[in-house]
Amino acid sequence: MTQRVKLAVLGAGLIGRRHIQHVLAEPSAQLSAVVDPTPVGETIAKEAGVKWFTSFADMIAADRPDGIIVATPNQAHVQNGLEAVGAGIPALIEKPIADDVLSGEKLIAAAEAKGIPLLTGHHRRHNPVMQKAKEIVESGKLGRVLVVNAMFWLFKPDDYFDISWRRERGAGPVFLNLIHDVDNLRYLFGDVAAVQARESNAVRGNAVEETAVILIEFKNGVLGTATVSDSVVAPWSWEMTTGENPAYPRTEQSCYMIGGTHGALAVPSLEVWRNPGKRSWWEPFDQTRIEVDDEDPLVLQIRQFCKVILGDEPPLVSGREGLETLRVVDAVKRSAAMGERIELN
Repeated sequence: MTQRVKLAVLGAGLIGRRHIQHVLAEPSAQLSAVVDPTPVGETIAKEAGVKWFTSFADMIAADRPDGIIVATPNQAHVQNGLEAVGAGIPALIEKPIADDVLSGEKLIAAAEAKGIPLLTGHHRRHNPVMQKAKEIVESGKLGRVLVVNAMFWLFKPDDYFDISWRRERGAGPVFLNLIHDVDNLRYLFGDVAAVQARESNAVRGNAVEETAVILIEFKNGVLGTATVSDSVVAPWSWEMTTGENPAYPRTEQSCYMIGGTHGALAVPSLEVWRNPGKRSWWEPFDQTRIEVDDEDPLVLQIRQFCKVILGDEPPLVSGREGLETLRVVDAVKRSAAMGERIELN
């Protein structure tokens, strides 16, 4: 019989509630507690039939889990992560791993010094679509990959911005949304050498950006563009093209285009385009669509977290990987503010 791993969830907001439901449904896991200081947290814990605590310290004093999932507000991620490290408990921390790079470095250093596994909630790496896309890229089927274009284009309605923090710096689509796409691109092509970015808030005029265009130079020589806007009505975003989250309408489109010397790949459709004979713009194409299983990456992420806790495998998305993705997004914001190309060390 598979050993069940005791997991506690910190934070009972939207993503916290999704984690709670997935842990409850996962045969390899057991939900041990919900930690949230609000009455909503107490209600959710009661509905789940588990213990409720208002703080990490109260939980540890009463019932020690095997691992914790941190789904608290972004500004609490480092504090909660350090609490987990201090208690010697592995943690899966929602993205971003930290509010800023320096705080993230402090957290990662503490975890690595004690040998405590930290995972970052960039769950899209667990999606079978991303797994297969990486396999195709690394197989050489596309030849030498030279270029990638990533799009996050959609429209957030006016009432989305009725909540004041969504109009303030740090709450724009670069930090909230593009960070996922940056992590996907790093998973496919490796570390980033430099970025150059431009931003605009021409439509709503809020303190936060609504549109951004980024040039990305990867260390392996791949060149990329990433464009993001939450002010255009369009179907080209991970949310709209994958069906990963049922809250969004699904379209039969793709949001990433990857080009190599022997072929091209569209993601998430996994359409591969090649010339069957001579490579030439005058030659016809051979188009192949690769099928993969449709599995919820949040479920797969929790399953992998349990394996990490049991020592069966290393994290797919470690805390350090989350930190490196945060470095890229931080560089994007600095580049847009300074109007300069930013190199990453």
